[in-house]
Amino acid sequence: MTDNKLLEQKAKEIRGKTLDIIYAAKKGHLGGAFSVTDILVTLFYDGVLAIDKTNPKWENRDRFILSKGHSCAPLFLILEDIGLIKRSDFFSDGDLLGHPISTIPYIELTTGSMGHGLSVGIGIALAAKLDKKPYQTFVIIGDGECYEGSIWESAIFAAHHKLNNLTVILDRNFQSATDFTENYNKLEPLTDKWLGFGWDVKRINGHSFDELRYVFKSNRSEKPLIIIADTIKGKGVSFMERNVKWHHGVPNEEEYRKAKNEIGA
Repeated sequence: MTDNKLLEQKAKEIRGKTLDIIYAAKKGHLGGAFSVTDILVTLFYDGVLAIDKTNPKWENRDRFILSKGHSCAPLFLILEDIGLIKRSDFFSDGDLLGHPISTIPYIELTTGSMGHGLSVGIGIALAAKLDKKPYQTFVIIGDGECYEGSIWESAIFAAHHKLNNLTVILDRNFQSATDFTENYNKLEPLTDKWLGFGWDVKRINGHSFDELRYVFKSNRSEKPLIIIADTIKGKGVSFMERNVKWHHGVPNEEEYRKAKNEIGA
């Protein structure tokens, strides 16, 4: 287990590096990247995921899928920081990859098509059950993805098969690409919806390392688990927080310097 202060420092570093590479590449998705950073830091630095740093295809590794693939920049940077991949794996001829691709070590699935990652993750979890394998499957989805019918088809299937080796984390930042979710098609009450589909549901502050580490290490029932992590899109930069522009906005030089100063890394 890692000290909270170390996790906070690592999250600051990853947000700073995310800002750097998106500013340099002149493309990317800062808002969703910043909302999901603390979740990714907890998964990879606090011993939640069982992986072999010498063997990306270790048979009993935990499987991790970032279904909201447009928020991949912090994932790439974390894998680089841990020493699992090289910068050249996610930069091609100087161009930053916009989504995870499975040719990169430790990336289980090429993602970006909304609603796709959970369906595949459920298949992986079912295979583990059938083969009596010990590994867990973790999938991060976005709240905009919850408009996709495949999400709810997957939810029914996972509950029916009692996939308690599956953990879904919903990055609930209340925004999609063009507006706030509750303005154009309400998703709430999300807790009641997932409970109704037969899942265990935990709702937490997605920026609290105490709450994140507690829920990841809590005891499991026979049901699949969804963690609804309430987050802030653009977390850490005042003018980006909850601002629809920063779903895929790229800062100019003045904005970059101001954001860099606010992040403090």
